[in-house]
Amino acid sequence: MVRLRNGIQSAESIAALHAAGVIRTDAPFADDQVQPASLDLRLGQRAYRVRASFLPGRTRDVQACLGKLKLHEIDLRQGAVLETGCVYIAELQEGLALPPTLAASANPKSSTGRIDVFTRVITDQAREFDMVEPGYAGPLFAEISPRTFPVLVRTGSRLSQIRFRQGAVRLDDAALAELHAEAPLVDAAEPSFQGGVAVSVDLAGFEGLIGYRAKRHTGLVDVDRPRSYPAADFWEPLRADGSGTLILDPGQFYILASKEAVQVPPDFAAEMVPFDPLVGEFRVHYAGFFDPGFGHAAAGGAGARAVLEVRSRDVPFMLEDGQIVGRLIYERMAERPAALYGAQAGSNYQAQGLKLSKHFV
Repeated sequence: MVRLRNGIQSAESIAALHAAGVIRTDAPFADDQVQPASLDLRLGQRAYRVRASFLPGRTRDVQACLGKLKLHEIDLRQGAVLETGCVYIAELQEGLALPPTLAASANPKSSTGRIDVFTRVITDQAREFDMVEPGYAGPLFAEISPRTFPVLVRTGSRLSQIRFRQGAVRLDDAALAELHAEAPLVDAAEPSFQGGVAVSVDLAGFEGLIGYRAKRHTGLVDVDRPRSYPAADFWEPLRADGSGTLILDPGQFYILASKEAVQVPPDFAAEMVPFDPLVGEFRVHYAGFFDPGFGHAAAGGAGARAVLEVRSRDVPFMLEDGQIVGRLIYERMAERPAALYGAQAGSNYQAQGLKLSKHFV
């Protein structure tokens, strides 16, 4: 039995949970699969094209739902193309047998969000996406829906990540202000603490560039091939025009960056709230996990911006430079991880500015 402290579980605890059978896998962990405060989830051998997204609810498991909704089965062992506008359910290699005090939550990996692949984790008897209740024992599945680029995936591809949490460890606004006074969380002159730390969008530009808009009808992206695709084939650069504004077109996907540099101290983990209805009719940041050490100077991340994956909802929406677009929530770690984000070979986005996913050059 693993003795756990309250907080977000570190890489060391995740390894211990795996050794104890709390995290069950079809194959041993890959060398870089465990992150400082999360675990990458790997696609299994099969996926299913389904007619519609779904939640099983209290009385059903995922396989029972697939029996009614699947259109065809896909073998992922040799690789398969997932088309835009379609919904797929994939088996994951990881399963869980959580103790009664331990819960989990999932999110797309940063590189997944930056290529506009919408993915979320489902459990048997689930009533919410991306949430795993304390004591859950069973398999994990990923719903996958490419929005802009068709993608090539295979058994072992990693699109999602999961965090393990014991206890109520989210910082309230007073605790956020106190932590910010000790170790600035953002470099804003007057930070806003209201349900998290406010993050605004930078439309002044990075050497004249304010962001990227995804092209449509492109070639596919192999999710396991970093630094393999010319950015110009997939992205249209957006240049600053002096207005400090950008009108988001419905159905278009944008990569923008925060005006603030963000820091996650070593004893904390953070998450971007994916959509805040108080700030406008758009969604920001599909991939919400920020590991301990992100943007931390001691881990080589001084000045790291939050990259924003933005999509407008239904109507055109005008963003203005400095407008709040989301909020970062912070949670206490159960223990400080031995290696912070940025100290690993797979830390692709430490000290980032305005940056596309690792797939593009």
